[in-house]
Amino acid sequence: MLFWCLAAIGVYWEWTVEIVKAPLSAEIVGVGALAIAGVLGAAGFPGVALLVIAAGAAVLAAFAQSSKLWCGAGVLYAGLVLVGPMLLRRDVDANFGVLAMLYLFAVVWATDVFALCAGRLIGGPKLAPAISPKKTWSGAVAGTLGAIATGAAFAAIGSRLLQLPQTNLLAAIGLALLLSIVAQAGDLIESAVKRRFGVKDSSRIIPGHGGLMDRLDGFLAAAGAAALLGVARGGFNGAGSGLLAW
Repeated sequence: MLFWCLAAIGVYWEWTVEIVKAPLSAEIVGVGALAIAGVLGAAGFPGVALLVIAAGAAVLAAFAQSSKLWCGAGVLYAGLVLVGPMLLRRDVDANFGVLAMLYLFAVVWATDVFALCAGRLIGGPKLAPAISPKKTWSGAVAGTLGAIATGAAFAAIGSRLLQLPQTNLLAAIGLALLLSIVAQAGDLIESAVKRRFGVKDSSRIIPGHGGLMDRLDGFLAAAGAAALLGVARGGFNGAGSGLLAW
């Protein structure tokens, strides 16, 4: 919880300071909302944590000195970095929580790796040249296929190693397909926001790689979608099993 809370605060700092150039008051309100939400999540009150994040976004959207909507959206965006892992990992069955997080990492990383390799080796038509000139359709397709293969294999092997009920293969494939598409959409959304404000990298906090947003854009989108699906099926105390047990 501490790790993901700090990551969310870092993402919000990049959003407000490096990209939107929001006033200090907006930074303080957003960071405060995320910090309080992290404490509440760690204390076992995920529902209240979600309300705090929503309230922080609403306050900024209504009262920020400038860029109101962007400041409010930043809290929700950064909040995904905290909310997704918080809900998935806290499953009553700790092994399902672990498997859900590892499955999520496997799908997102496979998407990135296969997309990068195919984009460089194959090239071809651009996916969204007005938003991200380097991304190609070949990379997007390869990333999705790689995520499907990796996700299905990881779910099958992980469930055996953690002594969990065997994951439904078709469900694991469909879930990997969905999360891979969402992760790539998250990447494009971050690129669109940076292009809107004329920024190349969200920050220079990671030498040679840019900022936290640049590294977590696909992950936070996929984590939010996974947590939403998991909670819809398993509730706040069973998001990990709700995501993977079909």
